[in-house]
Amino acid sequence: MNRLTTAYRPFQGALQHLQWGDGIAPLLLRLYLAPIMMQAGWNKLSHFEDTAAWFGNPDWGLGLPFPEVMAALAAGTEFFGGILLLIGLAVRWVSIPLMITMLVAAITVHWDNGWLAIADTSSWLANDRVMESAERLQRARSILQEYGNYDWLTSRGSVVILNNGIEFAATYFVMLLSLFFTGGGRFTSVDYWLARRTGLGVADTSE
Repeated sequence: MNRLTTAYRPFQGALQHLQWGDGIAPLLLRLYLAPIMMQAGWNKLSHFEDTAAWFGNPDWGLGLPFPEVMAALAAGTEFFGGILLLIGLAVRWVSIPLMITMLVAAITVHWDNGWLAIADTSSWLANDRVMESAERLQRARSILQEYGNYDWLTSRGSVVILNNGIEFAATYFVMLLSLFFTGGGRFTSVDYWLARRTGLGVADTSE
């Protein structure tokens, strides 16, 4: 055991020296999530009446109660939450309503479609809905090949069928959960510098 400890000690020391950079990962998570949340919120705000109608309609929408209130909460949480993530202010607090928004989206919008966001029949996560999309995809390709410039249409990527599963909502939830536990990140967030100035937020200011 002593030999193992002796051999491991240099690696432990190297890892400790890398702790100065532990704010990089939360920063990258924030920079990834912020524009996504801001864009989603802005889309809802700029088309608020349509968003509220979709939230409330039980036939072709979500059928949620108080659709105007729910739409405003979702749009505001995503847009202003994205701004807070970007600058690293109140990261732990804003992660909570954003995680709730992702859960609501996953359950009310995406759950019945399974996991995959893009239909991929070769995936082990493919459900019956995804497998049925293969015929639609083949038909779409045939139409485009016959009546369109198929090489030009697919020069930037293949034609796919959107499955709209929970994949993205679940991924964003996990990223937000990580930020909830880590905070905005050492040196890279407003939270860190506020904590340094006030003496609060020990987890974000450990040296």
